[in-house]
Amino acid sequence: MFALLTDPQAWIAFATLTALEMVLGIDNVIFISILVDKLPRRRRELARRLGLFMAMFMRIGLLLGLSWIIGLAAPLFNVLRRIFQAAT
Repeated sequence: MFALLTDPQAWIAFATLTALEMVLGIDNVIFISILVDKLPRRRRELARRLGLFMAMFMRIGLLLGLSWIIGLAAPLFNVLRRIFQAAT
């Protein structure tokens, strides 16, 4: 565990992921702001908060799913092996 903290590749991966999250977060704010401006004034604040919450929720969910996939020790499924076994 502590070896991971001293691994330069882990820090580079962390920095890359952080930069990507920042860029995507700014992109979400701009996109949601453009869409919210088309709504009536009384609904803009709710739509803005809901949109940002959903963007954050989906990003966290995708990161958790990705960490689960990375942690798999065996293949979840194998499509090509079944195709090649059926052909022979």
